[in-house]
Amino acid sequence: MGDHMSKEKIDFGADGRFAGIEPFEHKIWLSSPTMHGEEQRYADEAIRTNWVSTVGGNIDEIEIMTARKVGRKHAVALSSGTAALHLAVRLAAERIYGPAAVNRGVLEGRRVFCSDMTFDATVNPVSYEGGECVFIDTGYDDWNMDPKALETAFQIYPEVRLIILVHLYGTPSVHMEEIRRIADRHHALIIEDAAESLGASVFLTSASTALSKKDERHERVENGGNKPGAEVWRQTGSLGDYGIISFNGNKIITGSSGGMLLSDDGQEARKCRKWSTQSREDAPWYQHEELGYNYRMSNVIAGIVRGQIPYLSEHIAAKERIRKRYKEGLKDLPVSMNPVDLKKVRPNYWLSCMTVDKEHMCPQVRSEKECLWKKESGRSCPDEILEALRVFRAEGRPIWKPMHLQPVYRNYPFITRDGIGRGRSSAYIKEDRAADAGGDIFSRGLCLPSDNKMSEEEQDRIIEIIHRCFR
Repeated sequence: MGDHMSKEKIDFGADGRFAGIEPFEHKIWLSSPTMHGEEQRYADEAIRTNWVSTVGGNIDEIEIMTARKVGRKHAVALSSGTAALHLAVRLAAERIYGPAAVNRGVLEGRRVFCSDMTFDATVNPVSYEGGECVFIDTGYDDWNMDPKALETAFQIYPEVRLIILVHLYGTPSVHMEEIRRIADRHHALIIEDAAESLGASVFLTSASTALSKKDERHERVENGGNKPGAEVWRQTGSLGDYGIISFNGNKIITGSSGGMLLSDDGQEARKCRKWSTQSREDAPWYQHEELGYNYRMSNVIAGIVRGQIPYLSEHIAAKERIRKRYKEGLKDLPVSMNPVDLKKVRPNYWLSCMTVDKEHMCPQVRSEKECLWKKESGRSCPDEILEALRVFRAEGRPIWKPMHLQPVYRNYPFITRDGIGRGRSSAYIKEDRAADAGGDIFSRGLCLPSDNKMSEEEQDRIIEIIHRCFR
């Protein structure tokens, strides 16, 4: 396809478009931990007092702090967000279908509706429990689950009783109320993956705040309290039947690892704690009546999280400033930032992302592991921009590759608002391709360096590199 089709053939350092730009002295990360000092104090306390295992004051305290912050009655500290998702899936599946034999998954022979454009940790627990994911296409208006595609999915698979949705890159779904209504009509539970969106919130009306039916006391209410018509903002993680949070190293609040399961049912929270510590029974010896896991958070990790939580608002404010500078600095390019509707959601701005307008995309092709593009004046593409950033020592990342395009899930159902999204072409009848919003966003989008320790000068240099990619 002509010159410069492979990233290996482009020497960005010698490319005249980038003349005068020097590589960063210290690498600019996508999103790295920001420590404040209290983290070490609490972790050191765990070590000094010898409470370094899966019990201790730090664990107890962050469960209380997180439940209070998010607006849930119970929080269970776990080793990762993935562990929290797995236990949420098992709790929901047992609530719907009852327990399974220890050598069988609780979802065996069952389907689950899942967000399509996400990290695979969102959906893998369905497979852990023997279920089949049905991937629901993405909406252009918020990059989250499209409620019209979800409604279409229920028409095709009316037996489904579980939905797993994600709030992508820290921006909540603008359709949570509609998705809750759809779920209620079909008697389905919702697991809310808020791994990326701690501190973000969604606007509701008081007439429809019962998104999590067991929690009417923990709403975050503004402008009129509980009066009819009052405005209500509720945190992500409190909007489904179950919620989860991640404290992975690149999240807005981190413990280096760790996660949290959120629920309003005390009995289910106790069950989750039991499962996470190998399901030991109350006996003088090791006795087990249920399958368990080694999923509990350590008190050392909890100490880091405990020191981080008071700085959540500060971290969000820094991330918001980064997004605003990108939006202003890139406004004269044919690109769009990931959508945010501030009348409906308050993001935590974890990652700033953008897409290249279709008519200004240079030719780009991707295999499973490699990418090629052809440089054209006035055009660029995500792979060129990411490679240019890498050469100058700044870390970006492609948008999450949708699950329906992943090799491991390639044969699983994919549903768009128009119906089944696979097998829509014909060798004999000319038809438009099936809508695939997630695939389109993946092909044109990228995550920008969003580290909250990045200086304005450093971000200005990143913005200049992006500009020059379009020359």
